[in-house]
Amino acid sequence: MPDGLVDPAQTCYRGDMMDRIDEDVRRQIDQLVDAYRDRCLWFLRADYYPTDRQEALRTLDYIRRYGDREAFRKAGELYQWLSPDSSRPSATS
Repeated sequence: MPDGLVDPAQTCYRGDMMDRIDEDVRRQIDQLVDAYRDRCLWFLRADYYPTDRQEALRTLDYIRRYGDREAFRKAGELYQWLSPDSSRPSATS
């Protein structure tokens, strides 16, 4: 890789070039999936992890919906970070 350029494989969520997610956020989502798989995601495959932004948002929504208060808080923080609307200016801005 030439100097100054970032390897796309290092910045993409599961290799999807159109839907970049920070590697740290991807790791946090995967950890949350592992922590709440039995309680909140029992209806998904046992080896399921989201592969793109839309799947991540949907999975975080399941965790918020079916989890406890702490799950709601943790998933909500990640959901807000990933949400396409979170970068838009607010009505009061």
